[in-house]
Amino acid sequence: MAYMRKSRLSQHKQDLLLEHFVASTTARCAASLVNVNFKTSASYFHRLRAIIAYHLELEVDTVLSGEIEVDESSP
Repeated sequence: MAYMRKSRLSQHKQDLLLEHFVASTTARCAASLVNVNFKTSASYFHRLRAIIAYHLELEVDTVLSGEIEVDESSP
């Protein structure tokens, strides 16, 4: 598993926060469960969202390249 660089969190706590992020746990609840400060978990969740957005932007040209056909029929 990849870990964030320049993070003071242990790999174990990063794993736990990542699990809570994927499970849609709130940052406040995850902070309590992992025993970190709320601001730490909120910041970590924000960084995860930024990484996801960055990678989605890289893929948008690949996904939406070429001709796109729209079906005009309605159900």
